Amino acid sequence: MSLLNAVTVLTAASPLPTGPRPLRALLAGLCLAAAPLLASAAGPASAPSAAASAAPARPDLPVRVQGRLPAPVDITVAMLERLPAHSFTTNAPWTKQAHTYTGVRLRDLLAHLGASGQVLEATALNDYAVSVPVEDATRYDVIVAYRIDGQYLRVRDRGPMMVMYPFDTRPELQAKRFYERAIWQLKSITVR
Repeated sequence: MSLLNAVTVLTAASPLPTGPRPLRALLAGLCLAAAPLLASAAGPASAPSAAASAAPARPDLPVRVQGRLPAPVDITVAMLERLPAHSFTTNAPWTKQAHTYTGVRLRDLLAHLGASGQVLEATALNDYAVSVPVEDATRYDVIVAYRIDGQYLRVRDRGPMMVMYPFDTRPELQAKRFYERAIWQLKSITVR
């Protein structure tokens, strides 16, 4: 329905009003009739995209870090996003193609928390546990990833956080012991 047709329908239903109150009612009716027309005239650029509305929200499931640090702390994705972010693209044995992982370097996180230890005992939501030598964090630029290909990691996509190695940067990283240390659905880290 065009704006002219909307005005015709409104004015045909009743004679033109006089005075401030009826005039306000007519203007309100015109605005209501014109709103959908203006929205459609603006085109798809003003409408939210399906991709934007389907993007997962930032997860808020915390990861407990305890052990050899001043005090236990629950880290969240929001906290990690306040630290310098690093990204790398790598293949992993559980994916069909290379993906870009974004997160905080593990060594930076440990320094930020004041942690001092030799081994990290990492546990996943399903109670899978693995020992990660702190030396890996300094030698291989390991990150605590919270994004994959620009999207937040969801629990069903191995999130909300995972310890991730840049497997493609060094041949020695393409070994079972490093694949096993790339723990996802991180629940806790104990610094020993």
